[in-house]
Amino acid sequence: MCSLIWGTYLYENSVSVTDVVESDEVVNEVSVLEEEPVKFVDFDFNFSFVGDVLIASQKNQTVSGSFNEYANNKSSDYFFEKVSSYFKDDDYTIANLENVLSDNKLKEIYKDYNPAFWFYSRTSNTEILRSGGVDVVSLSNNHYGDYGMQGQIDTKAALDTVGILWGYDDKTVYLEKDGYIVALICNGLWGEWQADSIISRIKEAEQNSDFQVVYYHGGKERLHKPEDWKVRASRKLVDNGADLVIGNHPHVLQPMENYNGVDIIYSLGNFCFGGNTRPENRTVLLQYKLSLSKDIESGVVSLKSKSLNLVPCYVYTGNLNNYQPTVISDVGEVEKVLDFMSGNRELPY
Repeated sequence: MCSLIWGTYLYENSVSVTDVVESDEVVNEVSVLEEEPVKFVDFDFNFSFVGDVLIASQKNQTVSGSFNEYANNKSSDYFFEKVSSYFKDDDYTIANLENVLSDNKLKEIYKDYNPAFWFYSRTSNTEILRSGGVDVVSLSNNHYGDYGMQGQIDTKAALDTVGILWGYDDKTVYLEKDGYIVALICNGLWGEWQADSIISRIKEAEQNSDFQVVYYHGGKERLHKPEDWKVRASRKLVDNGADLVIGNHPHVLQPMENYNGVDIIYSLGNFCFGGNTRPENRTVLLQYKLSLSKDIESGVVSLKSKSLNLVPCYVYTGNLNNYQPTVISDVGEVEKVLDFMSGNRELPY
């Protein structure tokens, strides 16, 4: 979580005294040199973004090899063990949480399509997020409602209990560090038409924040290239005030672009993902840094620069999903992922 101790004002005077030599004509005077007070303090606001995190199993099952079976037999810090150093070294880590958390016996909602999936787990699985360094989650996705209203109530309560912030289609999260406020706008984006409602939220957030991030969920699954409508919608968000746009839901990576000076990442893919024993095995951890400067006298904080860094990761290691994302060390594999994210390669592997 964010914290910063401001430097002290440097009003100390440096005084140099020359020995006074009395004579008939000359007395050396005292020379006083004053340091200029510090006027600005520079600092960074650091974020980590990851894609779909699903810390549950189909219908809360605990069959061999399932996520819940792992959760029953592993310590809570196992799942993010290989990446938690990144999460704990930033100010906020943000993920898309794609499952219900509840200790009640819930009945799944009806879905009129096949195959269909329903994901939930016990509320103690929130400790996986907390111990791993996840600070904020989006609930704006197609599985948050898998178990109806009670499932939604239980999920929010479980997150509140461990101090994890959550955003939704009607709830913007405001993240602050030393007077600078970033708005995290979580929302579904299931068609180009939905961009208008997100724009309304951007305009509202502009009244309460300095930097607006849209973190949306939508698009067709398993496409490595964003649909034309999603490109148009994402660019429309930028044209109307979004300072950073990040997409999820396809369950695979999609490239990024810089549009009018704003970064758009169309899909971060899966991260720690309990929904599949063999998900596509490439993802990225997105590090985003805002370099800021605070005027000591006025308290005004200004943005000096912004930067983005991608850390390519495996979703799992081994033959089957072990639910433990791991940073890729092989230089050749890293280059493939980065080339893909830059639009210079058709697939990230």
